[in-house]
Amino acid sequence: MKLFTMILTAVALVAGSSMAMAEETKSGLQTGEMIGAFYVTKLAGAEEDGVKVGKNLCYRCKNGGRPQVIIFTRSGGEQVVDLIQKLDKAIAANEDKQLRTFVNYLADDKADAKAAAEKLATTAKVTNVPFVLPNEFENGPADYGINPKAEVTVILAKGGEVKANYAAASAKDLKAAAVIEDLKKILN
Repeated sequence: MKLFTMILTAVALVAGSSMAMAEETKSGLQTGEMIGAFYVTKLAGAEEDGVKVGKNLCYRCKNGGRPQVIIFTRSGGEQVVDLIQKLDKAIAANEDKQLRTFVNYLADDKADAKAAAEKLATTAKVTNVPFVLPNEFENGPADYGINPKAEVTVILAKGGEVKANYAAASAKDLKAAAVIEDLKKILN
């Protein structure tokens, strides 16, 4: 009987941990919430956007109510690069709708975040996407609720309102195609 109880307990623990691992990661502002101002320093990319590298500004403010995709990442992984490249093409294809995006690199160390963001910009080889370091570089702006356990958080907004949100505990789990599909929520 003891052995049976121990086996049931072990099975329950395994099932519980599997369910916890399969749980969706929640990070960042959610659908219906308003995006607020926050300051960043431009590090690379989007040479034609009128912002010089090294300038501290609010890109969210610069973009105003235009449709925008705000990416917070702790990873320069393949899926992140794929998403950035797809967004770069979407910006060019939707010039009339003024789609904007910017990539915020997060890390515990400011110098590490800066170096990683610059490397990501070089790897992605895009022309329309700025790469920035938020002033609150560890976890992004406090009022955005970025989960420190999420490697990637993607917020799609229009008119200052969040229309979609994607978060991944691991950048490997980021679904770039789903984000691109949801652009229709901010381009209409």
